[in-house]
Amino acid sequence: MNEDTRRKLAAVTTATLTTCLLKRGLRSAWMQNVHPVAPGLPTMVGPAFTLRYIPAREDLDRLEAYADPEHPQRKAIETCPPGHVLVIDARKDARAAAAGDLLITRLMVRGVAGIVTDGGFRDTPAIARLGFPAYHQRPSAPTGPILHHAADLQLPIGCGDVAVYPGDVVVGDGEGVVVLPAHLADELAAEAFEMTAYEDFVAAKLQEGRSLPGLYPASNASRAEFALWRSEQGR
Repeated sequence: MNEDTRRKLAAVTTATLTTCLLKRGLRSAWMQNVHPVAPGLPTMVGPAFTLRYIPAREDLDRLEAYADPEHPQRKAIETCPPGHVLVIDARKDARAAAAGDLLITRLMVRGVAGIVTDGGFRDTPAIARLGFPAYHQRPSAPTGPILHHAADLQLPIGCGDVAVYPGDVVVGDGEGVVVLPAHLADELAAEAFEMTAYEDFVAAKLQEGRSLPGLYPASNASRAEFALWRSEQGR
């Protein structure tokens, strides 16, 4: 993806991005019930690499299946490109794990930008210590084959009630995860970056005791004041 776009998206919030998406009529881009394993990490940004789970079947989903390097879950871990985000459709079922700390460690070492699922992760204390962006519904210790069959890679999926297409841009912060259509990512990044600069100005003025009218939403006078403030701030 465009590195200027990546830089700008890393400097804005998912909240600001949802507002930018709403202006374009996109209301369903925020993943529901998907949370960071470890809050306080840098913002996650990267194109989506998708993995889909379907319900497990006992004759197929045994632990020995993981020995096959073509197993879709194992293949995803080894082929998700650096800088991308692995997004796993676990059908919002967190009763068994979608992945654990060893697989996520491998992603981190390979240079992947993060991992997201609407299911659960196991070994979450160890995942939290990695300092690697990981988002899920909740901790889930039971091993994955109890409930999940890894079916396929790089197809459109649903995750947290959001449609995710391979290559969509995934952004995650301390609040959660938003998905940007790939063809809109550059313009959304530029708009959100400018919105963030103005909102930083608003926050500074509110701290000084200013009231909202004429400041937020912006007025002609506040825009002129913002331009001066921004110049003084070197932004």
